[in-house]
Amino acid sequence: MFSWLGTDDRRKKDPEVFQTVSEGLKKLYKTKLLPLEEHYKFHEFHSPALEDADFDNKPMVLLVGQYSTGKTSFIRYLLEQDFPGMRIGPEPTTDSFIAVMHGTMEGLIPGNALVVDPKKPFRKLNAFGNAFLNRFVCAQLPNPVLESISVIDTPGILSGEKQRISRGYDFAAVLEWFAERVDRIILLFDAHKLDISDEFSEVIKALKNHEDKIRVVLNKADQIETQQLMRVYGALMWSLGKIVNTPEVIRVYIGSFWSHPLLIPDNRKLFEAEEQDLFKDIQSLPRNAALRKLNDLIKRARLAKVHAYIISSLKKEMPSVFGKENKKKELINSLGEIYSRIEREHQISPGDFPNLKKMQEQLQAHDLNKFQPLKMKLLDTVDDMLAHDIAQLMVLVRQEETQRPNQVVKGGAFEGTMNGPFGHGYGEGAGEGIDEVEWVVARDKPMYDEIFYTLSPVNGKVTGANAKKEMVKSKLPNTVLGKIWKLADIDKDGMLDDEEFALANHLIKVKLEGHELPSELPAHLVPPSKRKIPE
Repeated sequence: MFSWLGTDDRRKKDPEVFQTVSEGLKKLYKTKLLPLEEHYKFHEFHSPALEDADFDNKPMVLLVGQYSTGKTSFIRYLLEQDFPGMRIGPEPTTDSFIAVMHGTMEGLIPGNALVVDPKKPFRKLNAFGNAFLNRFVCAQLPNPVLESISVIDTPGILSGEKQRISRGYDFAAVLEWFAERVDRIILLFDAHKLDISDEFSEVIKALKNHEDKIRVVLNKADQIETQQLMRVYGALMWSLGKIVNTPEVIRVYIGSFWSHPLLIPDNRKLFEAEEQDLFKDIQSLPRNAALRKLNDLIKRARLAKVHAYIISSLKKEMPSVFGKENKKKELINSLGEIYSRIEREHQISPGDFPNLKKMQEQLQAHDLNKFQPLKMKLLDTVDDMLAHDIAQLMVLVRQEETQRPNQVVKGGAFEGTMNGPFGHGYGEGAGEGIDEVEWVVARDKPMYDEIFYTLSPVNGKVTGANAKKEMVKSKLPNTVLGKIWKLADIDKDGMLDDEEFALANHLIKVKLEGHELPSELPAHLVPPSKRKIPE
């Protein structure tokens, strides 16, 4: 009689079993979240239904910026080769969305053909019509960088109402569609023109709720002096602070991302360090792709639940016979109060609710009587997914990460800084003296020896206690000094001879100059007397 109850209880104790994260996400979406979305017309209000390609595609990087900020040059710099359809110039050149993807042959696929290809994650873009599809292409080419990621180049953002109308499609809405599906959004700014136009401001606001994906690049920074660069950086942070309302400061990378000589090379070291940080961020995308898709599905499920509560509340308030139009206007005007009531009744965070003004505009075009009443079974299924199945997938994400620890973007500019002496930090800090025949510490050893003999060495060695008195004078924290001690005490006898003492002081100097300490002592820093003689 109550067999359904037992089955339901077992279901909650035994979550679904999946072989891969991608397979799990597809199955959970189709069987548990999609029925809720379809029942409450979620796709007409927020986002089209997801397809298999959305879960299987490679990580995507979306480049956004005003014209002539170097978006196309940035892609050219990463790939280290031209791609089909590429045009670079000081005037607005890229007037299309170009998806740069991996392919065995070089070529362009037009937008109308792209949106009927089930293997590409762009099928739902057909909703934006021919005006957009005529301005959308896929550039395919065999490039090692594109084996791991795809890059979306966007038209340069202009200013003024006239340009916005002349596009013929909703530019901000297209970018919002991409923002939901990409892994990283890079906003590019030109160091010479920081003004954020009306359209750019609108675009950044359209990226709301995706702040965790946004990174900012201050490009062409080699064209201005250091003092001006400081002012430009400050002005950019101030401008962004007015538009992006987040408590955290957005990460800004400063540099010149093209293969031309630096005009003003004063900040070369800064640009190299910033480039390495940005490259590491992009290279981590394949490793974190499954986690990002999982996170986006959870975000979507929370919005779908709230949407269901809103739609069913409106349906409940509508009269069945007379006064429908007046009641509809009244409900749309008081939507803010309905939000507040749902928030209180169901303990939902205010951040989970859709934009009030946008929702009110969309409701004008719908017949509220055709909405569906609250169906708790659909909501319970989604709650069950969030409470049980997602936890199971999280474990699988970690397993996949450990099985593929070296899954990073390779090729192109990512290889350039690893060649020979041009790797980041080569010959600096702990790497100083790497190519020299002489032991680099020997230069300052006479000075270190003077200190060494004041510490009462016994049998040519100073105790840990005596060495500590001298080393703490550097004012470095004990955690750092402990690491230096571990690197310098090569024979692990708890004491330092004159060479080990000199090495410890050399490492202190490296740290005080702002460089990182190595996790293991490099071969060129090992004192000559401690080096193993080759057999």
